[in-house]
Amino acid sequence: MSFAAAPDGTRLCFETHGTGTPLVLLSGQASDHREWDGVRADFAAHHRVIVLDQLGIERSHVYGVSMGATTPGNAHGMVREATTTQAMQRGDWASLRHTLVSPEWSRSHPDFEQRMAAMDASPGPAFARGLHHQASEGHDSRQALPDITAPTLVIHGSQDEVIPSPNGAVLAGRLHSAELELINGARHRHVEEFRAVASPLVLKFPSRLPLPA
Repeated sequence: MSFAAAPDGTRLCFETHGTGTPLVLLSGQASDHREWDGVRADFAAHHRVIVLDQLGIERSHVYGVSMGATTPGNAHGMVREATTTQAMQRGDWASLRHTLVSPEWSRSHPDFEQRMAAMDASPGPAFARGLHHQASEGHDSRQALPDITAPTLVIHGSQDEVIPSPNGAVLAGRLHSAELELINGARHRHVEEFRAVASPLVLKFPSRLPLPA
């Protein structure tokens, strides 16, 4: 684990894995780096993966999920998964867990439930979770989206109850250069339940957008 300082002096924790073109992973609301434990290896095999963008990297590809996908970042190419242009539903892992994946998949993947339980047992500081919720409830990027020129892949699940799938189409339609991939039957946490579909989509997108030397 390493630390960097934000412009306001806040200490930010980050991890790096793998080598190659940088790919920054941004977690969702009331979450932390552990959100990526189930799929991080998919990307570290092909990229230098940074969990949190605060490393002085001039250009990178960025992959954000849910609230983590509401920020453009310093992106050469952006993957926005399961996110929206407006205020997001307030919640945390404990209250939203039943909407994240299908019950059948959850029962057959006890490791997922164990990781979620660990996050419930040791959440981030209450003040930080409160600021996350405030940012989610006040989020409205509709006017700013047309100014974002970075190529963007929008991925959404057709059965997402946290952020319903029409939000994906609205987001893609307002961006300057965006593609929309709708994963049939997927819920909000399809990054894991539909890993066999989502990870290849994410890996293919930056491979079409080489970073300048």
